[in-house]
Amino acid sequence: MRHFYSILTLLLVGLLSAQNNEPEIDFDSPDSLYREDQFYIGLSYSNMQNAPSGFDQLKISPNVFFGFLRDMPINKSRTWAIGAGLGYRISVMNHNLGIPENGNSESYTILKSAFDKNRLTVHYAELPIEIRWRASTPDSHRFWRIYTGLKLSYLVYNHYSFDGSGLTIKQKGNPDLDKLQYGAYLSAGWNTWNAYIYYGLNPIFKSATIEGKEIKMNTFNIGLMFYIL
Repeated sequence: MRHFYSILTLLLVGLLSAQNNEPEIDFDSPDSLYREDQFYIGLSYSNMQNAPSGFDQLKISPNVFFGFLRDMPINKSRTWAIGAGLGYRISVMNHNLGIPENGNSESYTILKSAFDKNRLTVHYAELPIEIRWRASTPDSHRFWRIYTGLKLSYLVYNHYSFDGSGLTIKQKGNPDLDKLQYGAYLSAGWNTWNAYIYYGLNPIFKSATIEGKEIKMNTFNIGLMFYIL
């Protein structure tokens, strides 16, 4: 029994000694393995490209988009990274393109008479994939950045409304819109405030014509993007 107490005493002394030699953790020290995982929100204005003759945008055609990006650094200093995430975009297009109520792809027209409203609203689920450069450090979230990449967008909802000349049209689920959109974008700036541009690489309509000519409009968006850690 005396030997048992002697061994137990030695074990306790060794355990206490090991605990006293453990390095202290400094919770306030910079994290050298940091990631720039971010929520984002943006506001931009649409300028339609390759529009048919006579097409005109009316008022402002805004885009609101938001989402989350996962940061994956690819160099030791963590100034270069790949970002991927999920987002959502709502685009409102005010214009003079008349969209037929029955979804007939050959019945699109340029509206020439006066009207009160002619609006197409589209909702997209988005997958952004980007290359990231930033002048970041482990102890500061205020830095210059340039992020560029591709964005895949899937149409989840659309609504068209027209009001004028004693006629009201409301339409959902236009089959002439292309379900899949893809485009290139660039975001650059300082800290939270960043300039943003997006260029759609395919038309928003897949099967719409005016006087036998395909409508090949695509979007060019310019605005601001805000990152929130």
